[in-house]
Amino acid sequence: MKNSASNCSAIQVKTKQGLAEQTLQAVTQQILPALTMAFSDLQYSKIAHQRISQQGVSNAIEYQGLTRARHPQFGQVMIKWQLSDDAYQNMAGLAHEADVLKSINKLSHKQDNCSSIAPTLLASHHLQLQMLNNHQTLTILVMLDYANGSLAHCLKQTLTEQQKHELTIQAAQLIVHSHHIGWLHNDIKPSNILLNGFMPNHADISGIVPDLLLTDFALAEPINNGIVQRNKKNSTVNNAGTPAYLAPERWQGQGGAVQSDIYAFGIMLYEILTGERPFKIANQRSEPLKEWAMQHCQQPIARLPLKYNCYQSIINKALAKRIEKRYQSMEEIVMDLERL
Repeated sequence: MKNSASNCSAIQVKTKQGLAEQTLQAVTQQILPALTMAFSDLQYSKIAHQRISQQGVSNAIEYQGLTRARHPQFGQVMIKWQLSDDAYQNMAGLAHEADVLKSINKLSHKQDNCSSIAPTLLASHHLQLQMLNNHQTLTILVMLDYANGSLAHCLKQTLTEQQKHELTIQAAQLIVHSHHIGWLHNDIKPSNILLNGFMPNHADISGIVPDLLLTDFALAEPINNGIVQRNKKNSTVNNAGTPAYLAPERWQGQGGAVQSDIYAFGIMLYEILTGERPFKIANQRSEPLKEWAMQHCQQPIARLPLKYNCYQSIINKALAKRIEKRYQSMEEIVMDLERL
């Protein structure tokens, strides 16, 4: 794999809060060579930067990215990194995600009959760098590189009905286990579920489905006896997740709850079955967040195509607008899915 430190055209560039893409492209030319050198000092080679984004928070600009590389001990790895001004500490960033992954890895290994539900955290680093005319903190999370990608990539393939059903059950069980060991995810969606194995697509092995892993715990919050233990410094109320999967109560300013993960799973279930989400907005909307809020809070629940009608009652209960009318636990969804 070629080192692409200075090849910005090959990198997926994202902006948030109206920050100009041209500005990010210019900053990228400064950031990536320094990152490549830092990764090289940590014995990573064949460094290929995949994605970079910037976010303006509290009068500071934070940069986040994804890099693939090779390590003599770990092999092929995926590096998530975050570059922040020393004066600004993002409590909901990668440092928090590293703590969550350590907790999940430890707790899931302690439980009998509980397979891994999240990637193993291979290493984490905090480095001090001088760049962009300031002192910057570089936070690095290192995990195995899952070459088969995410469930989002998988859904672009032609899947059998049996594969779709097994994927929904496995994804639901992942969330069950996450809740059981005390973590609310807060950003359930296909791109945050990794395929730990190959998804066969041949008639003779059409029922085989790889193990799935839940990833991206940057917004995760602890649960104790069904109650979310919210830390004010790490509250996700104002940093709620992905609009297409966000429950009505989140749009109304409430914090996450078990039922918020259930709602996001309901969106994902519809997407696995049909290949599209139940709610969508036009790309050119001037106020996209307002449009998303109206869709989730006011639009009726979409009807599934006739051949998936047996799932409609599950969709209806998972996507109920009011929390009290929604499923109260992911176990209930797994039971209903298994009955099918």
